[in-house]
Amino acid sequence: MARNNRTVVPESRAMLKQMQYEIAAEFGLYATPSGLGADTEFASELGSLGSMGAGSSQYLGHLTSRDNGSVGGEITKRLVKQAEQGLIL
Repeated sequence: MARNNRTVVPESRAMLKQMQYEIAAEFGLYATPSGLGADTEFASELGSLGSMGAGSSQYLGHLTSRDNGSVGGEITKRLVKQAEQGLIL
């Protein structure tokens, strides 16, 4: 069975990526790459914000599937909550 993981609204890709790093920082998992609008509120948790240059990637192989899945689950939970609040208004 083919998986269809395309983004329905391509413009949302940057927002989702930023949300991913913000949630990971809240969980204390890994640093935010520069260029994604790092929030200084979590600066101590993020470590060195300049450690990743634009377009480069940082090896995150030390993270478990459970850690990464918890970030994805939290993203889903927050998006559903936002959608529900949009329906109520």
